[in-house]
Order: sequence, then C-alpha cells, then structure tokens
Amino acid sequence: MNKIFKQILQIILKYLSILILRKYHPQIIGITGSVGKTSAKEAIYTVLSKQYLVRKNIKNYNNEIGVPLTIIGASSGYRSGWRWLRVLLKASRLLIWRMDNYPQILVLEMGADHPGDIQYLLSFIKCHIGVLTTVSESHLEYFGDIGNVAVEKRNIISQLAKSDFAVINMDNEKAWQQKIFTKASVYSYGENVQALIRASDLTLMHRQNDFGLNFKLYYQGTVVPMFLPQIISHQQVSAILVGVAVGLIFNMNLVQIGERVNLHHSTPGRTKYIPGVKGTHIIDDSYNSSPIAVIAALSLLIDLPIEAAGKKWIVLGDMLELGQISESAHQEIGAQIASRNIDYLITFGERARDIARGARNNGMTNDRIYSFNDHYSISVFLQDRIKNQDIILIKGSQGMRMEKIVKEIMAEPERAHELLVRQDKEWLK
Repeated sequence: MNKIFKQILQIILKYLSILILRKYHPQIIGITGSVGKTSAKEAIYTVLSKQYLVRKNIKNYNNEIGVPLTIIGASSGYRSGWRWLRVLLKASRLLIWRMDNYPQILVLEMGADHPGDIQYLLSFIKCHIGVLTTVSESHLEYFGDIGNVAVEKRNIISQLAKSDFAVINMDNEKAWQQKIFTKASVYSYGENVQALIRASDLTLMHRQNDFGLNFKLYYQGTVVPMFLPQIISHQQVSAILVGVAVGLIFNMNLVQIGERVNLHHSTPGRTKYIPGVKGTHIIDDSYNSSPIAVIAALSLLIDLPIEAAGKKWIVLGDMLELGQISESAHQEIGAQIASRNIDYLITFGERARDIARGARNNGMTNDRIYSFNDHYSISVFLQDRIKNQDIILIKGSQGMRMEKIVKEIMAEPERAHELLVRQDKEWLK
C-alpha cells in the first residue's frame, strides 16, 4: 500500500471510528500484551457472546488500520481502491442510519510493533475494561528494551477511569508491576495463590486420540472444577481466566461462565494439536514467536501425555524484531533445548542458526541438529524421518510462515483452511 495513501486512509478511518463510537456507545474491552492477546480475545468473546451482541477483531486486525476496521465491521480493502470505497460506504451507512444490530460490546485486541502504537489507538478509543496479558521481550528492534515495552503496554490500563476495570496477569512479573499506574478496579488472574481469579492443579489428559485440560478455578472462596476439551496448552488456561474475569465484571455467575468456557477452542497457529502423517502428533504454534513463548511451547512438547510416545522434534524459525538481543536470545533457546529431553532440532532461517549453535555449544550432538533455508526442504526431510507416535512442535515468527511446514506434514491437508493460520487468499498469494 502506498505510504501517502495509507496515511490518508488511517486519518479517515480514525475519524469515522470516533463518530461511530459516539453514536452507538458500545462498551469496549481493550487487550494488549507481548503474548496471549488473541487467545484472551477469543476467550472473552466465547464467554460473553451468548448474552450480549459482541464483536471481536476481524482476523488479526489489531493495528492502526485493523482496529478501526473492526469498529466499522469491515474487511480490509488491501490494494483495491474499490474495496476501500465499499468500506467507507459501510461506515457512512452506520452514521446516516441507526443500525439496531451494532454490537453492544467491542473486544479489541491492540498490537504494538512500535512505540506509540497503543497510545494512538487509545487517543480515540475509550475502554471500559483494559486487559494486560504479559510484558516480555518482543519487538525490541523498535522498543530497545523491555522497560520501553512495559511503558507502551501499560497504556491499556493507565488511561482507565476509576469506574473502569483492569484485568492483569499476576503470573507475569512485568505485567503485574504495571498495576500501580491504573486508577481502575484491578482483577488479578493467574496461578499465583494471591490472584483473585486463580487456576490450580492443571492436568493435561489424553484419551482416545483426543486431548483436554483439567483444572480447578478459584474465586472468592468458591472452587469450580473445569475441563477444556481439545486444549493442550497451559497458556490457554491463562486466556480462560481472562474470560472468567470479564464475565464476572459483566455480572455473569460462575455456572454461566463455565458453560461458555466448555465451548472455547484453541486458535489456529497457537499451540493447536493437529494429527500428522504416519500417526504423528503436531503442536502447531506457527502464528508468531518470542523467547518467552518458545520456552512455554518447549515445556508443552516435553509434557504432552502420549503413551508410548516416539521421538520429540522441535522445528524453530527465526524470532524476528529482537534487536540487539537477537543473537543471545536465539542461543539461549538452543541451550534450553540441549538441557531438555528433545531428540531432534530443526532450524529455519539465518537467525535460527544461532539456536542450533546454542544447542551444539551446550552438548547437543550434530547428528540431532539440522538447519535449512526453505520450507520445502524441511517438509521433505520430516516426511522421510518421522515415525508413528513422534511429536513435532513447529514455531516461528509470523514472517517465517511456519504454517507452510505444518500443512505438508498434517494428516488432513485438505482441512488447512480450517485448522491453520494465514489461509485466506491474501496470505496465500
């Protein structure tokens, strides 16, 4: 998209959003964090959508263009002038006529690739609830250090009024430290024993080729047993706790919330279990990557409860936008892999070669480490080597398009559009 056209479009979409929000007065839930934003958004939507008319971000529209598009309820026009004209016409109809089906609640994920991104969105969006999932090392190429990431992310709670609500992850130290910057009522969540909304006794179950997570939910002296069908990641429990917190803020009871939580499904590309060829098991975590997210996925690979499990493979692409810590962060991931029960490491991309170096320098032998520079070679290599009951974790930054590898080794590639991330025509060009 032409830079000047994008700047003009951004201004137009901003002011259309301001007018629409003034007219319809939806309650707005803003979500940000270094990881976990999308899963939290999905959990909130699942909990609220039966009792309220709710809209969440369309696709991964979480930036200065995408969030206004969600407010309007339109898809991107991409490079088509005619399609953008249709977007503007839709916004105009919302302003000229009153649409009774406009959402009561907007659940808006807000991303921050650069300093000022969250502040920009909040300059015209007034949140009733602000959710801060995590603060960790991401986009350091532009932020410089984690302190600057924290300053940007905490805008989601610092601009809340006293009558509003801040939902903050107590398990993430940097996120929890930001609570002093809000005037709003704070709902803490996590596995920390002091969290207002707490999960404990997390147990991953595997029965008849299906998975699920058991855990206990604690809130103000009440304990509720919970089960999440087809969920394998502890990080999804964190997202569920966000959904529980928001449900409570909207005066739902735990029984109602529990019924909705049972309908929650993992999001494509985010620690999603997918059956692989040759009777293998794929953990598809291809949506994006950062050091903290890789470590969490690595723990999942080790702990996945499969009887008579075969070899454990980890396929990692570059972690992008880490700035000055890129080399050391990649090598630290390699060191972590070498210290754990991982059978084979495959890397994709120049930066990821530092993962291989880190693993090699910490005792992992060369016959268990392989590096490639294209998706096809990795796919062919895996198809030739993997065996029944092997487990393959696949993860990398968005720009590495690791879902292409998942598609080549999944048992039902014809379901790629349903199960994998980035499958619409704009990504597949």
